[in-house]
Amino acid sequence: MAFEVELEGHRFMVDADPQFGGTNKGPKPKGLLLSSLAGCTAMDVISILGKMRVEPARFEVKVDADLADEHPKKFVRIRVRYFFEGEDLPLDKLFKAVSLSEERYCGVSATLRGVVPMETVVLVNGEVVNRPAA
Repeated sequence: MAFEVELEGHRFMVDADPQFGGTNKGPKPKGLLLSSLAGCTAMDVISILGKMRVEPARFEVKVDADLADEHPKKFVRIRVRYFFEGEDLPLDKLFKAVSLSEERYCGVSATLRGVVPMETVVLVNGEVVNRPAA
């Protein structure tokens, strides 16, 4: 069940769960889709924040999802969590960068939006924060 993938000059393996004949030779395709979403939005957010002259000490995006119980085992809900660490981070700019990525720039998010419900959570220094009032 393992297959070699070539993408933009890079080669890697994809594989299935052991219960379906996989042997852990590479990530599973659904996981790669979530990783693509995380990478796409992370690149956007850090680029946008750079233009706003906001530099978090640390930044990470984690994405997880719930799967349908029946086949096809598609995503039925995706959660995107943005982790920012640093001193005096301006919440309005953090949320603006996240919104711009999710609504305008991230092609992976745009592809999934409207197909799978997506939840966004922003954490600053380990605490969930709400969008500032406009």
